[in-house]
Amino acid sequence: MEISRRSMAMGLGALGAGSALTPARTEGLFNELVGDVEDFRDASEAYIYGYPLVTMEMTRRVMTNVAAAEATRAPMGQFVRLRSYPDASYRDVTAPNADTLYTSAWLDVGKEPWIVSLPDFKDRYFLFPMLSGWTDVFEVPGTRTTGTAAQTYAITGPDWKGTLPKGVVEYKSPTALVWILGRIYCTGTPEDYAAVHALQDACKVIPLSAYGKDWTPPANKVDASIDMKTAVRDQVNALSGVDYFRLLADLLKVNPPASADAPILPKLAQIGIAPGKDFDPSAADPAVLNRVPKLSFDRIMLHFITGPEIKNVNGWRYTTKTGLYGTDYIQRALVTAIGLGANRPEDAVYPTSLKSGGGLLARKYDGANKYVMRFPKGQLPPAKGFWSLTVYDENYFFVANPINRYSISARQNLKANPDGSVDLLIQHDSPGSDKESNWLPAPAGKFVLMLRMYWPNPKSPSILDGSWTIPPVKIATQN
Repeated sequence: MEISRRSMAMGLGALGAGSALTPARTEGLFNELVGDVEDFRDASEAYIYGYPLVTMEMTRRVMTNVAAAEATRAPMGQFVRLRSYPDASYRDVTAPNADTLYTSAWLDVGKEPWIVSLPDFKDRYFLFPMLSGWTDVFEVPGTRTTGTAAQTYAITGPDWKGTLPKGVVEYKSPTALVWILGRIYCTGTPEDYAAVHALQDACKVIPLSAYGKDWTPPANKVDASIDMKTAVRDQVNALSGVDYFRLLADLLKVNPPASADAPILPKLAQIGIAPGKDFDPSAADPAVLNRVPKLSFDRIMLHFITGPEIKNVNGWRYTTKTGLYGTDYIQRALVTAIGLGANRPEDAVYPTSLKSGGGLLARKYDGANKYVMRFPKGQLPPAKGFWSLTVYDENYFFVANPINRYSISARQNLKANPDGSVDLLIQHDSPGSDKESNWLPAPAGKFVLMLRMYWPNPKSPSILDGSWTIPPVKIATQN
């Protein structure tokens, strides 16, 4: 439902009953805060629409701003091969996992296609989702979809036409910007690390013009102006409205809107954005635009609580609308904010819990308390790939702990209770050596939990159709 400026003023005027604030005066105060309401609404919708594209670009800048591949970063057109799970210092992407080794690359397919070659993974679970600049997973080769045999693909740009080498399958990207966010399952033991490293080294990416030739990636120039320390989300949120929309306009030149986005384009035009053109700062009041980011980001995060796509079961919120969003722009922006790079639900579902229990008595998780998550006998998370429970701080980053365990899963050789149920113990201090296999270390302060289910069962019991129910997390003791 759209709210007119007059109805907004009348609503705020009612709040001022008994004071000297008339509806007209209240409207004036509101306009002093956000400017013209219609302009502000259009700008806010444009902000939410563009949030994934701007975040992807800012992430790309940070992750590729190195002279050569190293640790968690690599220049454009080169694979990053993480050799171990991310640790508590990792800030490039929110909600990282500690179950797979990332093998990722940023590509510009606007000039020419890029060839991606994957080795034979045999019986190891993997997936290499390919994200457009808008964060849609437009293709996802992997165990579930294409099998584990060796495979070769050409990622082509939206306007590319041509002939590919024999045996190369074309994946057409809707944007010039592409992020390959490969994940290879790993148990984390030295032996398994070595096995996965060999698979990572066999993953290749090369421009079509160099296919079949000896090719050495060109030297990359480091841009000293790029902030390499501040978390990307904080950098995006710190942009002024004018700077944000100027960047969005630039990005739209090579990452065009989808045909389904046509209805929002007039709203973008109202604030000076026309696909393919520079930002026109004279189209809207800069004071209005600069007030947009904070309130719009609050709208995005509120969607986690109020969005109809978000299911709430036993204190866990999750969605089966990830990876492909259509015109659900606020859902796309929310997933970008709290889990950039999320997969399609057939590949992964990510229930997240901010509070223990549910209802009016629910309280935010706090390391001062001890918590337990009990799975009845035979009811551990049903997933054909793997499952894990991860703890993050309030900003969705890992927190250092004495046993360097950021997630817990079946690979910890969980001990069952006499009745066959399994308890996951979530607390700051060790529960003792006899229970440490079931311990997920929590930070001393506030935290959130995320349950990952990769390749969730497509049939009952399944979280996809609700035939499997995620159990609550309860307080075991409270200080």
